[in-house]
Amino acid sequence: MKNNPHKDLTDKELFERFQQGDEYAFTVIYQRYQGCLYLHALKMLNDRDKAQDVIQELFTRFWHKRNDLVLTTSLSSYLYTAVRNKVLDEFAHEKVIAKYQQSLQEFMDKGEYVTDSWVRERELTAIIEKEIAALPPKMREVFELSRKGYLSYQAIAEKLDVSEHTVRKHITRAIKKLRSKFDLVTILISILLKLH
Repeated sequence: MKNNPHKDLTDKELFERFQQGDEYAFTVIYQRYQGCLYLHALKMLNDRDKAQDVIQELFTRFWHKRNDLVLTTSLSSYLYTAVRNKVLDEFAHEKVIAKYQQSLQEFMDKGEYVTDSWVRERELTAIIEKEIAALPPKMREVFELSRKGYLSYQAIAEKLDVSEHTVRKHITRAIKKLRSKFDLVTILISILLKLH
């Protein structure tokens, strides 16, 4: 790079060559401005890593957009303005993230348990419905008339033309089947709650 004739070119000449895809011209622009632009970004951000990221991103974008760039000011003014805009974008981005994190935290503080219990209740209801649907047809019919239709054993017996004893037997067996399933579900839910 010592013998590179590009280093003696003006910004205007460098920019013209850079726009034609001349990598040497880009390298000279980078070397010429990287240091002072970094200090400019650092002064605004007060964070070395962020300032370095801003400069890296700026020059990467600068290279990729070279064919579309139109300079209405000097190259130095363009680059300084680009750094300032990038830093302002960074501040805006951080504010958006902070606002999002705050609103998310507020939502979690206020609504986490309500939402969790609502979701779990829906999941549990779905599991119960599934298990009821898996009962033998007659047993399911008796169970649903009792638990969902709120009919007495006598009313169910009359409706299905069976004895009350048969109704009681179906209900007892249905509850036993469901309880064995839900003992396992209850254990799983308590384990999941402990994990959270």
